[in-house]
Amino acid sequence: MSIHPLAIVSPSAEIGPGAKIGPFCVVEDDVRMGADCILESRAVLKSGTTLGPRNHLFEGAVLGGLPQHVHLPQRPGRVVIGADNVFRENVTVHRALDEQHATSLGDNCLLMVNSHVAHDCHVGNNVILTNNVMIAGHVNVGDRVFMSGASGIHQFCNIGTLAMVGGQAHLVQDVPPYVTVDGLSSLVVGLNLVGLRRAGYDQAKIQQLKAAYRLIYRSGLMWKEILETLRTEFAYGPAALFFEFLSATKRGIVSERRVPPNATLKIKSREQEEENQEETVKLRYKAG
Repeated sequence: MSIHPLAIVSPSAEIGPGAKIGPFCVVEDDVRMGADCILESRAVLKSGTTLGPRNHLFEGAVLGGLPQHVHLPQRPGRVVIGADNVFRENVTVHRALDEQHATSLGDNCLLMVNSHVAHDCHVGNNVILTNNVMIAGHVNVGDRVFMSGASGIHQFCNIGTLAMVGGQAHLVQDVPPYVTVDGLSSLVVGLNLVGLRRAGYDQAKIQQLKAAYRLIYRSGLMWKEILETLRTEFAYGPAALFFEFLSATKRGIVSERRVPPNATLKIKSREQEEENQEETVKLRYKAG
């Protein structure tokens, strides 16, 4: 264990073997820090934080801050972090509102510069949050989710396993598993095929997911009919996760982008069309 003389570490904090704590770091009371963790300069572990082994906090990262809430609790919950995560510069993760609950993050996650995880969130394993991602309170993020820069999630939303969210997307509804959300429109644009292949999904599994995707977004069935078909026809394999996720949604799911956002179809009279054609011919003649 190595603690820089310019670091402030509470004598009651539990520090695991092999940990390295750099200058100007702060480790408060009621902190449990696992083996072989690294705290770079100015990293902070606040009270109520449990950190698993081999986590790496870069400069300015703060784990365990009080929830950003108008009514601050007298007895907030904890932050519980798994193993082998990387928290880049100025990442913040906040404690749960209630002492019986915890904000949690799994294993092997990468949280890039300035990303934020609010109170009572649950982030899975192998998740990547890129720069300036903003996750509001009570959000659940599934395993292997990729969130691009400056995307934001409304409170109480859910992001399904292996979903990919584009840059600057603003999400106010649940994102089903395996799909890609376009950053410009904040709408679903298909399956996350790159993520699925990287995760080892073979062609047969991807074809099953495509069939389930078409059922959800393109069949034209009523919601209850979609759920029943998912339950009966996709009870096994990776597509079974669709029924589990969709049947539990309370905010609804993000729609599919089938046409450009805010597109309108202007109806013109025959006379207007003929005038436009004549004008086009004149312009071409002058240009020639």
